[in-house]
Amino acid sequence: MAGHVRPSALPLRGAWPWTSPAASHKLRPTLTHAPEEAPQMSETSEAGYQVLARKYRPQTFADLIGQDAMVRTLKNAFEADRIAQAFMLTGIRGTGKTTTARIVAKGLNCIGPDGTGGPTTEPCGVCQNCVAIAEGRHVDVMEMDAASHTGVQNIRDAIIETVSYRAAQARYKIFIIDEVHMLSTSAFNALLKTLEEPPAHVKFLFATTEIRKVPVTVLSRCQRFDLRRIEPEVMMAHLRKVAGLEGASIADEALALITRAAEGSVRDAMSLLDQAIAHGAGETGAEQVRAMLGLADRGRVLDLFEAIMGGDAPAALGELAAQYADGADPVAVLRDLAEITHWISVVRITPEAAEDPTISTTERLRGQDLADRLPMRVLTRMWQMLLKALEEVRLAPNAMMAAEMAVIRMTHVADLPTPGDLVQKLVDAPPQSGGTAGGGRNTSAPASSAPTARAAPSGTHRSGGSGPQVAELRAPGPDLALYPTWESVVALVENARDMKLQVEVKSFLRLVSYAPGRIEVEPTPQAPRDLVHRFRRILETATGARWVVTVGTGGAPTETEREEAARRDLEASVAQHPLMQAVSAAFPGAKITSIRTREDLAREAEAEALPEMLDDDAGPDDGPDDWDPFEDE
Repeated sequence: MAGHVRPSALPLRGAWPWTSPAASHKLRPTLTHAPEEAPQMSETSEAGYQVLARKYRPQTFADLIGQDAMVRTLKNAFEADRIAQAFMLTGIRGTGKTTTARIVAKGLNCIGPDGTGGPTTEPCGVCQNCVAIAEGRHVDVMEMDAASHTGVQNIRDAIIETVSYRAAQARYKIFIIDEVHMLSTSAFNALLKTLEEPPAHVKFLFATTEIRKVPVTVLSRCQRFDLRRIEPEVMMAHLRKVAGLEGASIADEALALITRAAEGSVRDAMSLLDQAIAHGAGETGAEQVRAMLGLADRGRVLDLFEAIMGGDAPAALGELAAQYADGADPVAVLRDLAEITHWISVVRITPEAAEDPTISTTERLRGQDLADRLPMRVLTRMWQMLLKALEEVRLAPNAMMAAEMAVIRMTHVADLPTPGDLVQKLVDAPPQSGGTAGGGRNTSAPASSAPTARAAPSGTHRSGGSGPQVAELRAPGPDLALYPTWESVVALVENARDMKLQVEVKSFLRLVSYAPGRIEVEPTPQAPRDLVHRFRRILETATGARWVVTVGTGGAPTETEREEAARRDLEASVAQHPLMQAVSAAFPGAKITSIRTREDLAREAEAEALPEMLDDDAGPDDGPDDWDPFEDE
């Protein structure tokens, strides 16, 4: 394997678990070169063609783009000789984490052209250490791919048993671990002590895209640097410079499309630029990049968006069909519509967001106009429908059919009023004749004033009938004092999780009188014979006290009958409300299917808040001993 080195000075057991980039330093010109100084890559070159992402990989801190804060901190640390023992580099793919680690390694071990230099932020690139590190063959700079070597044995063989030996050639022995979050819990635990107190000649450089999967005990032992997404202006300037070095002509609009598709990743942008140069054979325009990426023209996407928002289904379907005929993927079209919806929503809230260099002036003006005309509620509704449409298109056997149905649905609802507008129209509607008094104004009580389901009895309750009167009751014990009312007993039965008994008690028992420990009931004709016996037994089992349950006559309505009567009263009260009458007039035949009172909403909110309260009480892990970096988030 090219660039594979196994030094005999290091007492390793088993295979050498390090991977190193097999690339020639001479084939990596930095961006400080002028266009005429760019190396001419020959087709018959011994190393073959080298992709742009590797050919123009930064070799010094000056070559890094878009990471000014990190570069400034590292330069100050080098100048003040305050170089940490371990660095944690995190960020999305392609922002320069591994590249930065290699530059730091060169800066730590650079000795200058004359061999007398010290650690520097401007490695010379010509000394033996700089050349060996750039070519990936330095014996003291070892790079490990944690995704391939996750176990504790890899860490023990490669680091723990070799860290005590001084560097063979360089000033520092440096361990670069890429995708460090892939290490197992045992591997992290094995590394902790060495990472906290490493020898003076050892430095650790970690890189990861999933910083949340790295244990906090590891993070606390490292200096953390978050590499940012590259800003569009910086990315476009970088791509334009690389294209000039390669002698390729590429339009600014094409560079904007590549920048938008890269989403802040330099490596993705360089790969797309490489592909675009090959696709355009030296001269690349926006149409070629659009075809290469399978994207629709953003202007045409705006046309489609306007047709949908205008409720013009034939025009929208025609534009969708035309884009499909030109090679646009239906999923990509819907994704572009979602992007347009999001962009216009953001512009409506923050107008300065329209100043995006990746968007042309014409598109910017159209977007600002749409943001001024479209209400936020319409935009948020469109966003939700597009998310649902994307899910449907992925599952549908024919993507184009699903996209067309989604467009039809969106055009249908585009001109419908929002729920708030509909309620306002109903409130403003003139009152209907009948059912009102006093000049047409409804004088009935609102829903909130509907009678309650039942009054809570307390003490000794008598609803009539010929059952025996209880003159004196024994004093309730400590347990019976918890059940002062009939409702509390019904709740006790509900908590017993006997669904059959719960339904029977509420449906077939009419209360005659109640006192804690003594109940008189009247069973309905439909009640099971053993209902009273089972009712008494569950009360005694649940409370641990003796209950007297007798049978009488002339009882009050059952719990089910009470609830049904309360529901009917509530529906009658709601039906008399002016807003409900307006709904009935606007939608003939509409029926009330359910009613939720303020108390119901409060109970639902309390039930939803309970899990969050429980989550807030949970404490964080203290270390990686019981922490799984591979646990799904």
